[in-house]
Amino acid sequence: MPKNKNDFALFIKNFIFGVEDSLVSTVGLLSGVAVAGLPKREIFLAGVVLIFVEAFSMGVGSYLSEQSANEFLRKKSSLSIPSGIIMFVSYFVAGFIPLSPYLIFEVNIAFPLSITASLVSLFLLGVVGAKIFKTPALKQAMRMFLLGGMAIAVGVIVGAIVNA
Repeated sequence: MPKNKNDFALFIKNFIFGVEDSLVSTVGLLSGVAVAGLPKREIFLAGVVLIFVEAFSMGVGSYLSEQSANEFLRKKSSLSIPSGIIMFVSYFVAGFIPLSPYLIFEVNIAFPLSITASLVSLFLLGVVGAKIFKTPALKQAMRMFLLGGMAIAVGVIVGAIVNA
């Protein structure tokens, strides 16, 4: 449990970063390979592999960066392990939001549902983050929605170009 305001902000930062990156990376990959014409089974496999690898990588990256910063600042108490765990769990859980439509539906239905679920989740994440940090909710939600949406579009565009 965070001991002070800075620790709490660090935990929330890792949570928001993990969820946002997972939503955008996962739906970007899934959309890109779906547009490129991969079958449903391969799309789902790619998504599962991405979620596991990236959740672990993001968790380790958070741990290592926090540990390096703490060593530089010569802090004795470290939030490196909790930060890494928060990053791992938030990335892992959020990754299944864009992936789940591909488990249930055929690609032509899963594709728009995955993007829509991710964009709605990004918008809600912006609202939640704004409420926690007491900033303007609509501004933060729209920023998350638009910037995340642009990153998702990159996956779709690259998949379409490669498939052309």
